Amino acid sequence: MGGAVGLGAVLAACGGDGDAKDSAAAESKGGNTGPWKFEDDRGKVAEAKSVPKNIVAFTGVAAALHDYGIEVKAVFGPTKTKDGKPDVQAGDLDIDKVEILGNVWGEFNVEKYAELGPELLVTAMWEKDALWYVPDQSKDKILQLAPSVALWAAETTVPKAIQRHEDLAASLGADVKSAAVTEAKTRFEKAAARLRAAAKSKPEIRVMVGSASQDLFYVSLAKMSADTLYFQELGVRFVEPKVNAAGFFEELSWENVGKYDADIIMMDNRSSALQPEALTAKPTWNQLPAVKAGQVIPRTTEPIYSYDKCAPILEDLAKAIENAKKVA
Repeated sequence: MGGAVGLGAVLAACGGDGDAKDSAAAESKGGNTGPWKFEDDRGKVAEAKSVPKNIVAFTGVAAALHDYGIEVKAVFGPTKTKDGKPDVQAGDLDIDKVEILGNVWGEFNVEKYAELGPELLVTAMWEKDALWYVPDQSKDKILQLAPSVALWAAETTVPKAIQRHEDLAASLGADVKSAAVTEAKTRFEKAAARLRAAAKSKPEIRVMVGSASQDLFYVSLAKMSADTLYFQELGVRFVEPKVNAAGFFEELSWENVGKYDADIIMMDNRSSALQPEALTAKPTWNQLPAVKAGQVIPRTTEPIYSYDKCAPILEDLAKAIENAKKVA
């Protein structure tokens, strides 16, 4: 993946309601009895005779469900780093208590998945109908074993994405009105107001969204991802690259990494991308004004869509803009 998404053009985000929301409301009020159904962002309805308990999910989605009190039996996607620590996408999951069916792109143990007797598969969706980290070569086998739910991670916004994850959690029996969730939502709303104020107070600050591999530097288009589109709506001003046909980013050689002027650089924090400390040997990186000024911050490229995990992301960007100097 080279630290970048590497997808085709993403269609406009959508989200079903109707029966799905009715099911969510009924389950959260009436307990975990009776038939269950949920309409996902493909417009497909997942159904079961009772609320699924044996859940398998993409790591980041599992982490969001955990924040609402819904635990999964197994995960797939970046979960454990090479030194055995939780990946950034694992959030507060206890990675020693979940079965890891795959930890890298293209890895998914179908035999172990089948043995678990899965009742629901949940993942993200960056491209219409493409299930994130579900390998194409084994997708048909995997989808035969349990109902599936896919939730948009692109061309939506953070609040919309959180709401969809909350809808799913509610349908699975979560108490979405709990004190923890309510407090986290209040913090999120305050953080959003702070970021809006910071962006308004420093309209001259330009932010570049970057991701690094050994050979290339990727500059992302803000409107294509839920996090940066939302920041843009709050007033943050981004560098706008000339993206490739896929629409997500522009690939730059390291010789051309200075093509765009930026005061702050947000760098992809995923384990698939090179981190800033690994780039110090690249002279062109060291010459960037934002790097010289120490105005490089992590970007949570694949947020965990709960209020608890998204509030700090907004706070950190607000702080970076508040403290930023015009350097480009």
